[in-house]
Amino acid sequence: MPANRNGLDAIRGAAVAALASFALAGCGLSTFSSGLGGGLFGGSSGAGADTSKVNNDELLAAARGEANYTGTLGEISTSCPRVVMPARDNNVTIYEAGRAGDALAVMHRGELTKTARECQVQGNRVTVKYGFSGRVLLGPRGQGGNIALPVKVAVTDAKREAVQAENLRVETAVNLDTPIGYFSAVRTVSFDVPVGSRPGEYEINVSFDRNIPGAG
Repeated sequence: MPANRNGLDAIRGAAVAALASFALAGCGLSTFSSGLGGGLFGGSSGAGADTSKVNNDELLAAARGEANYTGTLGEISTSCPRVVMPARDNNVTIYEAGRAGDALAVMHRGELTKTARECQVQGNRVTVKYGFSGRVLLGPRGQGGNIALPVKVAVTDAKREAVQAENLRVETAVNLDTPIGYFSAVRTVSFDVPVGSRPGEYEINVSFDRNIPGAG
């Protein structure tokens, strides 16, 4: 068998093994997707905002584990809301119908892994340019092609009550020879912060929507 084929088989074997262990353990890493258009949060950052750091290319590089990522990775700041990926919902595993929880029935798994954001504050108005990235791994029962997964984004205040919400879809291509695909998304959201509150008390929650067939 050609050497390059052996390498591809090794990659696929590693991905399948990782998916099996994730499914059995019920936990995992995080990750995202590209090609998202306009929506509730809009597509511009507002006048004067410095948005040069948050971009799809750097988020994709971060998702692949490359070392040249220079974005801001969700550190705590009193002047900027954090981008948060809840531990349970930063991944989703899709199984064959009627076989949820069976490691040998995994079709694919989505993971959210990296975030970045930049803020502009003008009076009580906060504009956040944020991004997230991740990956999709093909499982033992997976099929090649484009895989799309739904993602929910919600801005919450200090009481963790929703201020804004949006439903997105992330998409990437995988196949039997290259069973891992990567995605990234960059969005912008603006909202008002009441007097007495701080922007850093707000959070932008990014999570997979599990209300889809086969999700476990």
